[in-house]
Amino acid sequence: MNAIERVVNNATDWFNQRAPGFLPFYKKHMTEYYAPKNFNFLYYFGVLAMVVLVNQIVTGIFLTMHYKPSAMEAFASVEYIMRDVAGGWIIRYMHSTGASLFFVVVYLHMFRGLIYGSYQKPRELVWILGMLIFLVLMAEAFLGYVLPWGQMSYWGAQVIINLFGAVPVIGPELTEWIRGDYLVSDATLNRFFALHVIALPLVILLLVVLHLGALHEVGSNNPEGIDIKKVKGDNGKPLDGIPFHPYYTVHDLFGIGFFLTIAAFILFFVPTFGGLFLEYDNFIPADPLVTPAHIKPVWYFTPFYAMLRAVPDKLFGVMTMGGAVIILFGLPWFDRCKVKSIRYRPTLHKVLIALFAVAFVVLAYLGMQAGSPAQTWTARILTVFYFAFFLTMPIWSAMGQTKDVPARIPDHD
Repeated sequence: MNAIERVVNNATDWFNQRAPGFLPFYKKHMTEYYAPKNFNFLYYFGVLAMVVLVNQIVTGIFLTMHYKPSAMEAFASVEYIMRDVAGGWIIRYMHSTGASLFFVVVYLHMFRGLIYGSYQKPRELVWILGMLIFLVLMAEAFLGYVLPWGQMSYWGAQVIINLFGAVPVIGPELTEWIRGDYLVSDATLNRFFALHVIALPLVILLLVVLHLGALHEVGSNNPEGIDIKKVKGDNGKPLDGIPFHPYYTVHDLFGIGFFLTIAAFILFFVPTFGGLFLEYDNFIPADPLVTPAHIKPVWYFTPFYAMLRAVPDKLFGVMTMGGAVIILFGLPWFDRCKVKSIRYRPTLHKVLIALFAVAFVVLAYLGMQAGSPAQTWTARILTVFYFAFFLTMPIWSAMGQTKDVPARIPDHD
């Protein structure tokens, strides 16, 4: 044993004696956590969401060092970060672009769960916790979008907060309480800053820990929808599983590297992404006396915004928009299919899931548009389909002839 090995072993022994619970924890969640051997590229998006979350926290810390949460100084402080702080422009773009990339990977992560039935028994709690993360993430993104105090930030806050005025009886008082004033002002910006920087990140981190903990208790799903714990070897380990570390840590590092390459290209060449990631109106200081020609949210909110606009009544529009998110929580109980993976489901299921994905993307596009009569009617039809997809799922998910699911993961995977 050479000197380096002795130093490492002594340091490891010293640490284990003082933190005896760390090594069992590490083994349970890394080296002795057996994951299915057939993960495909869609399983990258969970770890990529973690990477982007870390990016948001780290870059957010640096931004708060120079940002001024004041209606008089907020926009100027962002310009100061972009122009005068060394490296400030790249940190700001890492944060703003990171928000959009966060939703890209989260939406793909959710879609993977949909097509492979990752919400079905025994993973209902994993799905519920994931949806809570999504809900808090939407609130976090909205609050952060207001902070630059540009034109779209100000008027976007005005529109979204006024939606709470549709609540019967307490609507006006509720909107005033959220704003902290009679209109969107300095008080609004201060409380949004506090929630965005401190409160909601802590909630997200807690939910992520619970989400991963729940996942590791029941085990990961896989593209075949097979429970690998049912077939074990003489050593008690799943025959179709491999230790998460080192196999999937190396596997994930490749995906992270590829993702960061794409992210770097966007950051250096198209940080606004044609106005999708950063609207051009948000490079104009907030002016309560000048309304933008077309007020719209960031792209990741536009599917739900399209549903809101599709409903003529304000109260029912707000209920529709909120219901579009809340209904996702019921997915584990809507689906009555006896197989998990789309690979073994009837053709009807595959067609409906594909149509649902297309409808969601089209709704996102419609939410970015000004809203012509044709676009409004299209949004109404797609909104009806969106809710019908879930509400009729107990019927159509039980229909059709499923394929036989193999007892073990096929070797070709």
